[in-house]
Amino acid sequence: MSDPSLLTLVLLVVAAFTAGWIDAVVGGGGLVQLPALMVAFPQAAPVQLLATNKLGSICGTSTSSVTYLRRVKPDLRTAIPLALLAFAGSLVGAVIATHIPRSAFNPIILVVLIAVGAYTLLKPTMGEHTALRFTGRHHYVVAGIAGFVIGMYDGALGPGTGSFLVFALVGLMGYAFLEASAKAKIANFATNLAALVVFVPQGAVVWTIGILMGLANIVGAYTGARAAVAKGSGFIRVVFVCVVSGFVVKIGWDVLHQIL
Repeated sequence: MSDPSLLTLVLLVVAAFTAGWIDAVVGGGGLVQLPALMVAFPQAAPVQLLATNKLGSICGTSTSSVTYLRRVKPDLRTAIPLALLAFAGSLVGAVIATHIPRSAFNPIILVVLIAVGAYTLLKPTMGEHTALRFTGRHHYVVAGIAGFVIGMYDGALGPGTGSFLVFALVGLMGYAFLEASAKAKIANFATNLAALVVFVPQGAVVWTIGILMGLANIVGAYTGARAAVAKGSGFIRVVFVCVVSGFVVKIGWDVLHQIL
């Protein structure tokens, strides 16, 4: 990567703060942070951009995880297996990513996002209160499967992982949005860590940029998590719909370019 100008650094810090805030509330900070890196360093290798993005992201997810743990106190009996299998899935996804072109994912992800957004809008009371759909061992099995599948997606592609985790916990398992966001952040921390386990030995991380963005991500994540806890599930639902809509527009545009 070339040495960035002062203006570029300022814009990267703003993008990282925004990404940290969004990620702490509903996930999806990669929609902001990764494109910012791509614009700032158009000549950089893709693996450098992905690795540096993960370093910034893990700073934010660790901060929001701790904030949620202290203020929401999520049930770790579900969060821990969710995170462990998300970690394993992310490692598998990183291997898959070397064999499948990233463009092949976009049409599938677009369909899933439209379905997620439509389902959320058509179920206005979804996520207001926790009403678990599974009990006993089945509950933990479903959490583990969701964690592994979404973790695999994160390792293979990445952006939107936090949002998919939130939706799985709300739409599939029956959690309220606030409780889901708390668990999703713990799992998202695990998937970011798994990616760095792969990227760091490769020397792919640009540490100066990653640390700078990580510090901004920490501030954004802390303020985002506090806002989510203070305003509750209704606020998180609104942000979730906005973020998913943003993803639909971004990935839909990419798919259109692929077709044309």
